[in-house]
Amino acid sequence: MTLLGTVIGGRYRLEAEIGRGGMSTVYRAFDTVLERPVAIKLMHREIAADSDQLERFRREARSVAQLSHPHVVTVIDAGEEPAHDAYVAHDAHTNGAGGAPYIVFEYVQGQTLKDVIREQGPLDIPEAIAYAIEIARALGAAHERHIVHRDVKPHNVLITDEGAAKITDFGIARTLTEEGLTMAGRVLGTTDYVSPEQALGHPVTGQSDLYSLGVVLFEMLTGQVPFHGDSPVAVAMKHVREQIPDVQQLRPEISAATAAVLDRAVSKDLARRYPDAASMAADLEDVLAVEAARSGQTTGEVTSVLRTLPGPARRRLPWRMRHPARWLASIAVLIAVVATTLAALAGHTHRGPGLSPGIVAHAGLVPVQLSSSAANSYNPFGTGPENRDQVGNLVDGDPNTTWSTEQYYERALGKPGTGIYLDAAPTVLARALEIQTPTPGFAVQVYVADRIDLELPYGNSTSLRARGWQGPVGASEYVHSGERIALRLSGHSHRYYLVWLTSLPAGMESATLNELTLFK
Repeated sequence: MTLLGTVIGGRYRLEAEIGRGGMSTVYRAFDTVLERPVAIKLMHREIAADSDQLERFRREARSVAQLSHPHVVTVIDAGEEPAHDAYVAHDAHTNGAGGAPYIVFEYVQGQTLKDVIREQGPLDIPEAIAYAIEIARALGAAHERHIVHRDVKPHNVLITDEGAAKITDFGIARTLTEEGLTMAGRVLGTTDYVSPEQALGHPVTGQSDLYSLGVVLFEMLTGQVPFHGDSPVAVAMKHVREQIPDVQQLRPEISAATAAVLDRAVSKDLARRYPDAASMAADLEDVLAVEAARSGQTTGEVTSVLRTLPGPARRRLPWRMRHPARWLASIAVLIAVVATTLAALAGHTHRGPGLSPGIVAHAGLVPVQLSSSAANSYNPFGTGPENRDQVGNLVDGDPNTTWSTEQYYERALGKPGTGIYLDAAPTVLARALEIQTPTPGFAVQVYVADRIDLELPYGNSTSLRARGWQGPVGASEYVHSGERIALRLSGHSHRYYLVWLTSLPAGMESATLNELTLFK
């Protein structure tokens, strides 16, 4: 007997089975209260009878519920469905009369990264690096909360129809301070991607996830996992004892800089491996610029992650010093990138007041010159424009002038958001938006529109979409000064770009911005 049609938790109607494992089954369901699709992971009754497995399942809900990140599949709800006739009949072969614990996730329309690799084989090099950056950022968010995923693999990465990577299945994740739940001599995780220390049963940290991510990147670049063996244990021991094959021998067009990042990620020496996800993501961003310039790819998933690093200067590329010829080749590539950028800037026609001295182009991204009246305060859910007299400071090319939100004495907006929209008339295909701010830590989303309804009164509850906005096409949960947010526009130009603040910096009553710069 099928469970399809069954309503879980009094609101989630099961519509289709989309995945099954030894511990649980995942269904696409319909939330009858909010009228939207969701995904439900329903634990098998026989597994729920095992206290350790039940705790793992509950721990997954707790772990992911702590995370709010654009590249982590979001937990919406969790609970336990009491045993009823349909469920008991469906699992009639099992013992016990208990109900079914479940977790409700956002529904991601797309396919797993593993499926993408199976269908396409080796991915385009910039595309593979772009996915790796998004996964690294998601892992960084988890590690900051002392959560280690412990099973990073392409099967657990969903690629949305828009081309974004979202990591899922924290089923064996646990906090660094948590004890137990790992049987002596038992390796939790898939051995094709397992870190040496995890294979040996040694303590597992965030660096173990980064090793697994390195293996995932290897597979994206080559279309195959690095090791094969007669058994999972044989594969695990190769991760302990053998070096991963040279990725440049398998795919010579990969740059030495990319190979160096991969080498460091999969180093068996923890002192040499990346210490944290942020440092790995930073080096991946650098080599993405190199690979995108070499291949001419600056759209789609690639532009979604091209952005500058904090501070006035880019980090040095990680060179593979044991191969001097490759080092020289990478230098030549960088010279070509600089020459291309300078040529693009020299031929650009200025139509505004200029750019802030700190704004530079990278990897084919060119600053858009906006008119002096391009910036407009936008506060549709409030009482009117916020500090309208300051808004021109955001496009005046002077980093010493600012615009601020009004003061919110409860240190919360108390409404869906507020912000600024830029008028890039007639239209522009913007690839990124850079924000300079002296008050980092606020969250933003970026929306686009070809026409907007400015006639609706302030305070009206009409949604952004109803007002003409599409998106979000980019976002950041914690804006740092100089952050460049990549925009996913699917090749379409737009006139209006909305910088929508959804939270204030922690402990502050307002947010302040120096400059907003669009890049094309």
